Formats: sequence, C-alpha cells, structure tokens
Amino acid sequence: MTAPLRKFDEFPPAHEPMTPESVREHIDGVTAFLGGAANVVMQLSLKPVAYGVMESDVDSGKVTLHPIKRLRTTLTYLSVALLGNEDDRRDYREAVNRSHRSVHSKPGSAVKYNAFDPKLQLWVAACLYWGVDDLYHRMRGPMNPELAEAFYQYCARLGTTLQMRPEMWPASRDEFYVYWEENLATKSIDGPTRKYFNDLTDLKMLPWPLQITLGGLHRFIVTALLPPHLREEMAMTWAARDERIFAGFLRSISAIWTRMPTPIRLFPYNFYLADMRLRRRLGRPLV
Repeated sequence: MTAPLRKFDEFPPAHEPMTPESVREHIDGVTAFLGGAANVVMQLSLKPVAYGVMESDVDSGKVTLHPIKRLRTTLTYLSVALLGNEDDRRDYREAVNRSHRSVHSKPGSAVKYNAFDPKLQLWVAACLYWGVDDLYHRMRGPMNPELAEAFYQYCARLGTTLQMRPEMWPASRDEFYVYWEENLATKSIDGPTRKYFNDLTDLKMLPWPLQITLGGLHRFIVTALLPPHLREEMAMTWAARDERIFAGFLRSISAIWTRMPTPIRLFPYNFYLADMRLRRRLGRPLV
C-alpha cells in the first residue's frame, strides 16, 4: 500500500530550508548532459506522458525535428525550477502553458493524456529528482541526511513550477522512495515507445557523423543511468564490468568538475537561466 502523502508543515526539516542561492553548492551542471536522455526514458515510461510527447502537434518542441531547441527549452525549465526566483518561475510557467494547451489526447487516441494533469507532472518531477539524486550520489557520495532531506523538499519545485500541487509531493524523502519503487514497478514500455527511445538513445535526430561518433557512448550512458527495471523493458544488457567502467568514467569527471569555480560547475544551468531572462527583457519567446 502506498504511504499516505502528508503536508510539508507536518515534517519541518531539521536542516535550514534551501534557497536558489544555497542550492547552487549542490548542483553539477554536467549531470544535465549525462542524465538527460535516460531521464526522458524514465518520464515517458508512464504511457500518458509518452503518448503526449509522441503525438504532440507542437512541432517546434519535438526533439526529433528540433533537437537544439528542445534541449534549450528543457534545460531552461530545469534551470528556472532549480535556480530561478518566483518571477522567473511564473513567467516560464506561463510560456510553457501556452505550448501545452493543445497537448491532450484526441478522439481515437490509444492513450488518454493531458499536459496539465498534475498527476503526470508529479511523475515527471519524481523522475527529475531521482536522476539528480542518483548522479549526485554517484559523483559526490552520500549527502548528510539532514541536507538530503532539505534538498529533497526544495526539489518539489521541479513539479510546482508547473501545475503539481505542493501537497502532492511525498512529504519526506523516505516516503518519496516508497512512491518511486511502487510506481516504477508498474511501468512498461510498448513497441512504439521503445522505438522512440531507441532513436533518441542512438541520436537519430542528429546528422549521421554525430550519430556514428557519439551514438555508442550515448547508448552506454543511457543504459548506465536507467533503473534496472527500465533496462529490462528496453531489452538493454548491463554487466558488472559495464558498471565498473561507468563508475570509473564518473569518478574521472567528478574529480575535475566538482572542483571547478561555481560559475563553471553550474554550466549550463546558469547559462540557460541568463538566456531566459535576456529573452524576457527583449520580448522574445521563452519557449
């Protein structure tokens, strides 16, 4: 049985609540590049999310047609949710909402979905948090428990920046992992979605020279960062030797990246947040 969700004020965090300024010390921008595609697979393992993306009539937002623009809008959302102020979050929410208005199932759709469904947004936010938490532990080791709880509470912004209500976010990190394990176990990947994921994993949206040079490495990273259940659903193989190689790969990156000055370590989050603010000032589209 799923643990009951309770309001935040019943669980006052022992650690001082985080702010956009204090959270910067715990974010490594390189993880956005490493974990992006694997996180998409996690999010879209929930069928209404998958079909909402695959059947969307908003062509300007499709990664298969406009991969660079899609990268920008996705990373901008993460940047605003994690580092933005309330004005940033409000303005980006309005921009995303305009794009999402037509993203809902049509008559005859095999799966019912609506981009404004807060339950779907809860799952997407959960995947984003799980991915951030997983890579933090892989690169830096375990967080102090009180710090980990404060960081988790802060990451509710990954959903509340859109329509997810605060009380929907599991009230503690322990409750989150109950929610995560129970819901992950229910996910399955059908044929059309698996094809979409394989094309994304193999970088089919990019020019063929990049597919050839980067596709194999990208598939290795995606496979490494998927939960075992979703690896099985994708028919991906992963051995102990692969895990050792990937752990060494991450240690090498971490040894350099976590010692960088904060502006470099935060890239690309700080870049895309600044880009969004500049676009807003110039009256250019945010999405």
